[in-house]
Amino acid sequence: QADPFALGVASGDPWPDSVVIWTRLMLGDAGDPPKDRATLRWEVAEDDGFHRIVRRGTAVAEPQWAHAVHVEVDGLQPGRWYSYRFHHGGATSPVGRTRTAPAPGTIPPRLALAFASCQQYEQGYYAAHRHMAAEDLDLVLFLGDYIYEISYGREKVRAHEAGTPKTLAEYRRRYALYKSDRDLQAAHAACPWAVTWDDHEVANDYANDRSETLTPRDEFLKLRAAAYQAFYEHMPLRAAQRPKGPDLQLYRPLAFGGLASILM
Repeated sequence: QADPFALGVASGDPWPDSVVIWTRLMLGDAGDPPKDRATLRWEVAEDDGFHRIVRRGTAVAEPQWAHAVHVEVDGLQPGRWYSYRFHHGGATSPVGRTRTAPAPGTIPPRLALAFASCQQYEQGYYAAHRHMAAEDLDLVLFLGDYIYEISYGREKVRAHEAGTPKTLAEYRRRYALYKSDRDLQAAHAACPWAVTWDDHEVANDYANDRSETLTPRDEFLKLRAAAYQAFYEHMPLRAAQRPKGPDLQLYRPLAFGGLASILM
């Protein structure tokens, strides 16, 4: 039986009392999931053995969002590390590790962060993500090009296995391929991420409603809406970032106590 948690887990956008935990249930085809809703259970604990569970609940995985869930866990203590996991049927997800931001006005002794971007799947393996997973990081900033919609280069170490995505199903399959990488999964599970995009999440060098090749506007906006939805489905983002048609608002502030202010 296929692993419903084959894409791993992730967390993101930490606040002093809250953090987002994410997974996507892989039920059937990666691009066109079945139409049934699914319920999963989630747990957040102070220890990785889940002996001190502080929050738990259920979440409904909706087919129109590819059975991805974005649980905004609240009631947490500031500046604390937590472990989290999901259950569906008899399956349990990998354990993720996350943390809340320090309380406002406090000055933590450090903020250890890494940034990543431009992870073209065909051009190399994800040794950098393996390295990040082994570091004692508080936060990863992902600055765009989580997927590449195009293929290029002569010395490919692995293949996209499909052409340039044009539909929601095709973008979903591209994200599922990228997120199947175990080193990327490990980096997501190690600490929270804050994410934004660049161009390749949609199309090379697009700008607002214009494509590089000047595709008719209405046609391009349909493609952009599909790409934005797939991006949201696969990232640990809050409900405030859920796309509305062809629009998705990613601008948001994050604070790490009084030590750092980050504008995504």
